[in-house]
Amino acid sequence: MKRWITLLLLAMLTGCATAPKNTLTQISTIDALLAGAYDGQMSIGQLLRYGDFGIGTFDALDGEMIVLEDQVYQARADGTVQRMPANATTPFASVVTFRPDRTPGLTSVLTKKTFENAVDEYAPNQNLFIAVRFDGYFTSMKVRSVPKQDQPYAPLAEVAKEQSVFEYIGVSGTVLGFRCPAFVKGVNVPGYHLHFISDDKTRGGHILDFTTVGGNLQLDACNRFYMMLPDEHRFAALDLAKDRSIELEKVEK
Repeated sequence: MKRWITLLLLAMLTGCATAPKNTLTQISTIDALLAGAYDGQMSIGQLLRYGDFGIGTFDALDGEMIVLEDQVYQARADGTVQRMPANATTPFASVVTFRPDRTPGLTSVLTKKTFENAVDEYAPNQNLFIAVRFDGYFTSMKVRSVPKQDQPYAPLAEVAKEQSVFEYIGVSGTVLGFRCPAFVKGVNVPGYHLHFISDDKTRGGHILDFTTVGGNLQLDACNRFYMMLPDEHRFAALDLAKDRSIELEKVEK
């Protein structure tokens, strides 16, 4: 086991290999982001070495990240969506090489909550990371994004008060993100963290709610977790012993 871990770390540090199958790779922690650690730590080009699917944000908290089929999109606070260049950077992101284990169809009318319940039925093991992709038609889709921040950075709970909220009626697109185990509290978002992008790549953001009439669900269970922490003075100065669960709930809802 020790030899395997050593080989994995060497491969990742040299940039000569991608993460092994069923590995969720994460940049920084959600509590660091809540505390205002918004400076980009890894380029998009580097991030894509670790996965072709995922979510996150960008340098200075400039919008919501959607990583889909090896392309990276930014859903901005002005409602626009653009594809991001390889030299753009991220302070926080989670990615996997998406290879679904299950591909059930969903045909009933679902809200975000009942959709999550359906995923739980297909993926009952709550102690694994689950990468979730759902392609469908949405009678309503409510998303948000946050504006780019200036230093000194305010905590995320304060920034969220400035968020832009968009509600789209009758749109086809992709819901994507992760269901994380409860034990990742402080590291990632326990439970569901989902983003959206429309099929025409013009609308998207962090999902607040939706209603769908059905579509194709794909689930990829991940039993490996690899995290990279920033090696810089601002991260070292953060108080990461504080319980920020209340702040996270405000931000997510």
